[in-house]
Amino acid sequence: MTNTATAGATTAPASGPRRRTKKPTPAPTGADRIPRPSQGWYRVPGTDIKLRRVTTILSQGFPKPQLVFWAANLTAADAFATLPKLVAASLRPAEKEAAYDWLRKGHIRKKDERAEIGGAVHDVIEAHVLGNPLPEALLNDRELAPFLDNFLRFVTEWEVEFEASEMVVGNLTDGWAGTLDYLFRSRRIAAALKVPPRTLFVGDTKTGGELDEKGVYPEAGAQMSAYRRAEVAWLRDGTQVPMPAVHDVGIVLHLRPEGYRPMPLKCGDDVYAAFRHVQEVAEFQRVLSKSIVGEALALPDTSTEKRAA
Repeated sequence: MTNTATAGATTAPASGPRRRTKKPTPAPTGADRIPRPSQGWYRVPGTDIKLRRVTTILSQGFPKPQLVFWAANLTAADAFATLPKLVAASLRPAEKEAAYDWLRKGHIRKKDERAEIGGAVHDVIEAHVLGNPLPEALLNDRELAPFLDNFLRFVTEWEVEFEASEMVVGNLTDGWAGTLDYLFRSRRIAAALKVPPRTLFVGDTKTGGELDEKGVYPEAGAQMSAYRRAEVAWLRDGTQVPMPAVHDVGIVLHLRPEGYRPMPLKCGDDVYAAFRHVQEVAEFQRVLSKSIVGEALALPDTSTEKRAA
């Protein structure tokens, strides 16, 4: 009887070295089957499939002129808030570079702060989805408390029922993947939008700006339009399933310490067509743009040409 472990293997000559048979990599199981983001890509475990990250596509292909003014205003505010220290540092070469570095990275600190708030909100959603109590660390955090209070008000007042959070979704045909914030149903939001009460919505949370200022931007709709057009989704146990149908209006929760606003954003097929255009621009930036500008030309040596003639 043939040993299936060695059938088809080539036997090395007695005088030659023995060749080691490379053990096959075990197929991923459970949650290890869920794609994870890395350097702008999602790789589907156990395959050679790489999908471009939705947020990377938007950051590379979507114009964001407002960020320039936001960063400039933030730097100016930080400078005036710490002016005596900056002036003192400017007179000491050893401290000047550190002060300069701190000032120019204000936008990074602000993004990290928002990421912490966003992470806390996701933890609250996770608790709701799983039916777990809220983490004590969040309940005792004074800075996060007003954000979480307003988030819980939103959940209660709008009768929100979460069905998924932090779910990885992808479109294998168009070559992208991303992690949506949450999927939910809300009888009251459905009534406000005049759609059936059990309509499924894709949702996102933004914490920038002020409630009386613009803190929600159109690219959020482009992002949700991609998630809406996902072909597949990965459940918590790693199972790949078809993406459920969601409405062509998504909801961005503009969450601030002073309150909240549920903002409806269009994310239908026309917005997805714009996202696909942005994807092409991002791909141009990633690949083609690097080979467009050639080396500067040098004038030919005309004296050499004349002698040759």
